[in-house]
Amino acid sequence: MEKGKNVLINIGLLLSGIVLFALPHPNFITVEGFPLLSYFAYIPLFILISRVSWKSVWIYGLLYGTGCYCLFVYWLAIFNPVSMPVIAGMYAIYLMLAFLVMKAAATLFPKYAIFAQWVVWCAYEYVKTLGFPGFNYGVTAYAQWRWTLIIQIASVIGVFGLSSVISFSSAWFAAVITDKADSWRGKIKNHRVSGIIWLVIFAGVIVYGFVSPVDYSSCETKKVALIQTNSDPWAGGESVFKEDLDTLISLSDAALAADDSVELVVWPETAFVPRITYHYKHRQNPYMYELVAELLDYLDSKSVPFVVGNDDCVKGYNKEGQYTDLDYNAVLLFRPGENVIPPEPDRYWKNHLVPFTEHFPFKKQLPFIYKLLEENDTHFWESSDEKTVFDIDGFKFCTPICFEDTFGDIARDFVRNGAQAIVNMSNDAWARTASCQYQHLAMGVFRTVENRIPAVRATSSGQTVLIDPNGKILKMAEPFEPTYLICDLPVMEKTSQTIYTKYGDYAGKFFVYATCLLLACGIIIKVVGKRRNGKK
Repeated sequence: MEKGKNVLINIGLLLSGIVLFALPHPNFITVEGFPLLSYFAYIPLFILISRVSWKSVWIYGLLYGTGCYCLFVYWLAIFNPVSMPVIAGMYAIYLMLAFLVMKAAATLFPKYAIFAQWVVWCAYEYVKTLGFPGFNYGVTAYAQWRWTLIIQIASVIGVFGLSSVISFSSAWFAAVITDKADSWRGKIKNHRVSGIIWLVIFAGVIVYGFVSPVDYSSCETKKVALIQTNSDPWAGGESVFKEDLDTLISLSDAALAADDSVELVVWPETAFVPRITYHYKHRQNPYMYELVAELLDYLDSKSVPFVVGNDDCVKGYNKEGQYTDLDYNAVLLFRPGENVIPPEPDRYWKNHLVPFTEHFPFKKQLPFIYKLLEENDTHFWESSDEKTVFDIDGFKFCTPICFEDTFGDIARDFVRNGAQAIVNMSNDAWARTASCQYQHLAMGVFRTVENRIPAVRATSSGQTVLIDPNGKILKMAEPFEPTYLICDLPVMEKTSQTIYTKYGDYAGKFFVYATCLLLACGIIIKVVGKRRNGKK
């Protein structure tokens, strides 16, 4: 009976942990999320790992990873049948390994078990964003996106530093709850020092939030028109390309008519799918060429530059050494009267591709997965390493494409390359859910604070916004509507870089090193202790 009761408690902790993982962020209940819950989200997790045995901890890790991501990114199931099981399976493995390492840390340091687990958890949050499968959705700090007072510290310690501060409160409460003292007063007393330290640090976060925001009121501004078509440009094939082009032209003309001081028009990611430079040069498909010619005539008739998301294609050698068509998810900058083809437009090719849906590097090693992805309408692209910063009359801006603005290091590289503003172009229309779009927006907010530069986002269906250098959303277009948003984008004179811009995600790296050191020291202490006991 006692064993059955323990299992029920463990299952209750598991289920509550899964729910608390998803609810702080934009979710199926509210697009704003419940950010306060992030300070308690991992209490069940830390208690669960301390309770379960080595034989079962990995099973709970598998279940936690699967449950968290099925609930949190449920909208992936809309994309294609492969996406959800791939992500859920990947995080089942990730969390299984994380649970095992957290259990090891707790075993090696039983007196400080919960806090040892916290160190490992902070390391895991950083590691999960690295490499080919890197995925930033679900990182703790992103739940704070609406609390501009709290997120200012990201300019110093980045998103992973802030995540560690927030998740520590879960560790502290879990440590108090599991403490062996007879009374709550005794439990709290035993952990008062760590609690006071956290309160002092958190007070510092608040104070920094008051004193650090930059004043940009005297900065020059650029009038930017952001176009939102409320359509997925890839849905429907060639039959809808003309319809989408008509919508883009109509909305752009409406924006320019509404404000004749607009200096830049921005279209979303792959807003115009036909390969502009390719079809203009090769003209193998008359229908596509006619669409491209219509677009170029329109762009050349306007007096302002256009930034256009496009499926760009050039001939060249691929990684296997074959001369073929190389396909890129691209941004093209068209300056009327200067570089509307011919000659070539300025371009940026996406650097960081979305794992599994845009890129899968294990074609030879895992051919069955590659084939499965291909059969489910996956569009594979080439990637580029060039950090293009566009320059229009001295105004320098970068154009991370969709998924790229979820990575702090990508925006940081652009800023270090001279960007004064972020112009993100996204297409989340395929998800058909507001929570997906707001989860994406939440991460984009942090890129402005980390580097103290403003951002605009032009999206297919939302969230199309203007964000100031302090992470405050100043204007937002109504989602799921064909519309435009005209913004006054501040032009920041970069006189100094933030600590984050200079040093990047050092906080995340610190916890990785700390985890390795923690485990090494714990093992050494155990071995030395056993030898001493053996000699006695």
